[in-house]
Amino acid sequence: MKKEESGVINIQYPLPKTKKMPANLIQKYNVPGPRYTSYPTVPYWDDVVPTEEEWKEHVKNAFTVADASGEGISLYLHLPFCEKLCTYCGCNKRITINHKVEDPYITSLLREWNLYLELFGKKPLLKEVHLGGGTPTFFSPDNLKRLMEGLFAGSIVAPDAEMSFEGHPNNTTREHLQTLYELGFRRVSFGIQDFDPEVQRIINRIQPYKNVERVTREAREIGYKSINFDLIYGLPRQTMESVTNTIITANELKPDRIAFYSYAHVPWVSPGQRLYTETDLPRDEEKRALYEKGKKLFEEAGYVEIGMDHFALKTDKLYEASQNAQLHRNFMGYNSSGTRFMVGLGASSISDTWTAFGQNLKKVETYQKAVDTGHFPIFRGHLLSSEDLVLRQHILNLMCRFRTSWNSDDLKTLALTEAKTRLQELVEDQLIRLEEDSVQVLEAGKPFIRNICMTLDARLWRNKPNTQLFSSTI
Repeated sequence: MKKEESGVINIQYPLPKTKKMPANLIQKYNVPGPRYTSYPTVPYWDDVVPTEEEWKEHVKNAFTVADASGEGISLYLHLPFCEKLCTYCGCNKRITINHKVEDPYITSLLREWNLYLELFGKKPLLKEVHLGGGTPTFFSPDNLKRLMEGLFAGSIVAPDAEMSFEGHPNNTTREHLQTLYELGFRRVSFGIQDFDPEVQRIINRIQPYKNVERVTREAREIGYKSINFDLIYGLPRQTMESVTNTIITANELKPDRIAFYSYAHVPWVSPGQRLYTETDLPRDEEKRALYEKGKKLFEEAGYVEIGMDHFALKTDKLYEASQNAQLHRNFMGYNSSGTRFMVGLGASSISDTWTAFGQNLKKVETYQKAVDTGHFPIFRGHLLSSEDLVLRQHILNLMCRFRTSWNSDDLKTLALTEAKTRLQELVEDQLIRLEEDSVQVLEAGKPFIRNICMTLDARLWRNKPNTQLFSSTI
């Protein structure tokens, strides 16, 4: 192999062989399914929107529990602005080159946070903070400093707080990295997606290797403890050769974590994806082979699969959490904080009190108007039933530990009894081990974790959709 001027490693054939997944299982289980960052999943939230008073009550109860236990809370901030549209992206975003939007949006975020602080009645303990988007590094370092100092003024930041942000390699400057480091951030995630020029062109995500190398090197020089790369398989025009080149190039830079996501083709949600067609996409067996190749290359480079689509070096805290059964999953993805109360600030953000979900208005202007008038900007949500809470915990266990167990009280939930019947088919396909009081995902079953969790999804089974709501599981 050789490295070209772009920095991307060029693989010379023949490529090493990887173990193929049985085609019949791929065809059988490649169906639309949720990624289970929550249960119930958003499309299955109840139609009745919680009132503002109901939302406040659930927030106050969640804070009381988190404060008394010392567990603290997680804080997610959605910064939706991007200068260019990446056509693969399914996130809520606003495309603009007008940076005058930064200041009023920060003002709205701080006003929303103050609404929560008034409910808490005392300073919350922050155990996790994440800046997502959009493109957080769209904002200037000075504005990010103003935002974070405003948030911290009414809070207590835990000494071991996990603080992270998402950065675009093209616009993340050393000043961004230094400013956020001085504010307490020690984790950064860079959206790479793919190093292949043709794939970058069709998804409108052009970023030279030199930019990725620069921000990775600068983050390490400054002192960041954990660097994550986001990579995607199943993108238009990807081939086995291009994905292999991308992964080997990424492995050479040795990020501490790698998220190797399955591309979610949902053009009915993200119209930008209509700029290419399904004929441009690797499908079924071809797409799954890309993942198996990636997994093999990651493992050869020292990474361990710690959860769905996620790999980490053994020196990373996420790996330690997976080994100590402390891995947690919520709307921010996998994390090690374990906090059950998460406040989401910003347009489209979702908050989770564990007993209720609330999503903010998606349009920036309507979100800001609601906050400016002193109201929580929730436009939809869900109050979890006792059945929801039981199923939620078991799905979370499977997503984070590849196993779960239940007791006699759990089995009083009819939905769990029904799920045990559905799990039998997965036993026959040798994907899980099912005992009287537990289920263990086998190595062959890990690629089908979404399908396994679907067997427990009572709301999905009771109300099978007439149209496709989710991306395919393979």
